[in-house]
Amino acid sequence: MPSIQRLSPEEPTATANHRKDRVVSSASPLQARRRPFTSRTGRVIDFTALGFGSAPLGNLYRAISNEQAHLTLREAWTQGVRYFDTAPLYGLGLAETRMGAFLREMPRDDYVLSTKVGRLLARCAPSERDGIGKFFDVPARRIVYDYSYDGVMRSFDLSFERLGLDRIDIALCHDIDIFTHGSAEASARRTREFLDGGIRALTDLRSQGVVSAIGLGVNEWQVSEVVARNTDADLFLLAGRYTLLEQESLDSFLPLCQRKGMGVIIGGPFNSGILATGARPGAWFNYAPAPQDVLDRVAAIDAVCRAHGVPLRDAALQFPLMHPVVANVIPGAITPEEVRGNVASMNRAIPAALWKDLVEAGLLRPDAPLAGADAGVAHAH
Repeated sequence: MPSIQRLSPEEPTATANHRKDRVVSSASPLQARRRPFTSRTGRVIDFTALGFGSAPLGNLYRAISNEQAHLTLREAWTQGVRYFDTAPLYGLGLAETRMGAFLREMPRDDYVLSTKVGRLLARCAPSERDGIGKFFDVPARRIVYDYSYDGVMRSFDLSFERLGLDRIDIALCHDIDIFTHGSAEASARRTREFLDGGIRALTDLRSQGVVSAIGLGVNEWQVSEVVARNTDADLFLLAGRYTLLEQESLDSFLPLCQRKGMGVIIGGPFNSGILATGARPGAWFNYAPAPQDVLDRVAAIDAVCRAHGVPLRDAALQFPLMHPVVANVIPGAITPEEVRGNVASMNRAIPAALWKDLVEAGLLRPDAPLAGADAGVAHAH
């Protein structure tokens, strides 16, 4: 029997995330299952449950060839993935260039594409470029942050040139958080710059039909909440802040999105790796070696998963999708094998008892939505 996504923009509350009713075959692979989201302009964004995050295609931590990047994207497409996210930051333009080269071969109406604004890339001497030790074999560029109206418009135009495409579906302001700018004061200044200028640019692009949706892409739910309270953004790409390990965003941010009909895309579902590797020596958490308390908590979560015969990474990848505001989850992949691994994780049946045991053990918040868990498939609601 098909399952019905009970999603209608006419509902009086925003629990529907502004999504429209849609019949989805329960036999379709989860990664390719559609989770449509309707933006404030009424345009439907046809997300697949699994997306593709392109930071690794920007030679993050190690260089890969153009051929490997193309083959990885090709595998994602073959597996039914139709949402692709990129940004000027990733490889200082390299990821956008590689993604555009691949997507130009695909029917434009068959996929959803997002990129980000707020960073301009200025030419510089190779020794002066940003990202040394993080991005390898990339263009010599220096990052200039600019969240003003003109800066956002310029950033968006330059992304068009790197992508070589005629349409971008979603434009997200990138990294106005403490993690990027180093202090709460610096983050507040950048947030004010965006609220005073950049959001007007994004709103103009949306109202003119240049993009279908606008929003924010950051590592922290707190600044996302500030923007959600002060704008009519459509979507938030939140990296690592609603995962099997972290659910603090349930306090206020995710309920706010639910009330306002805003959607959330979950990046970093493995919290930089530890939810994929488990609590082994050298495991990474939030871009750094995991502290002992995190290692202990992950080990306990892993033990519950093992008791149910479910790999930790499978539970981690599926968990966020059970929240009604979550439209999509975007793990990174650098090889076709990693893509297939993500797809396999998305399609493993997970018994409802696993989630219940995590709650009873105090390892998962009791207010975390678990609807659809009994079927092993996360449905939008």
